[in-house]
Amino acid sequence: MAEEQLKKVEAESTAAPAPAPIETTKTVAEEKAVIQHPEEKVDDSKALALVEKTGQSAPKKISGGSIDRDIALADLEKEKRLSFVKAWEDSEKTKADNKAQKKLSAVAAWENSKKAATEAQLRKIEEQLEKKKAEYAEKMKNKIALIHKQAEEKKAMVEAKRGEEFLKAEEMAAKYRATGQTPKKLLGCF
Repeated sequence: MAEEQLKKVEAESTAAPAPAPIETTKTVAEEKAVIQHPEEKVDDSKALALVEKTGQSAPKKISGGSIDRDIALADLEKEKRLSFVKAWEDSEKTKADNKAQKKLSAVAAWENSKKAATEAQLRKIEEQLEKKKAEYAEKMKNKIALIHKQAEEKKAMVEAKRGEEFLKAEEMAAKYRATGQTPKKLLGCF
């Protein structure tokens, strides 16, 4: 398309005898006034200028000589620069997006590995607690068995002593019967 415009400009420059006056809708001073107002304080380090596209849907009528060609070439150069800026902007945005996605995935991987390590540690502690619980349960069962054994021994001793006291009482009762005496103590508690 740019080549076609150049050919048109060259054809018209040879065909037209006198250059027509250049019609511009805005002067450079007006464009600067639109971009920056004197009463507004603008930080130039971060300022972005809006470029308005005026009438680009209808092709410009190019007539005249080398001035028109220079204007057309300047417009093409400006469009080329703007398209490069747009492509660079898109590239930088894509780079930033990819960088953020990479960091987000790294954070997610770190989170998952830390979670897995913590859960493994929790399972290990639970296993240790289960093992200790089983050991303590075994100890308590052994202790209960020992207490039961001691209780059985004490019961057996009490039963044996009672049997001995029965025998002793029977022997004494037989002796008193044989001798005809009465026991001195009727009740052992008093």
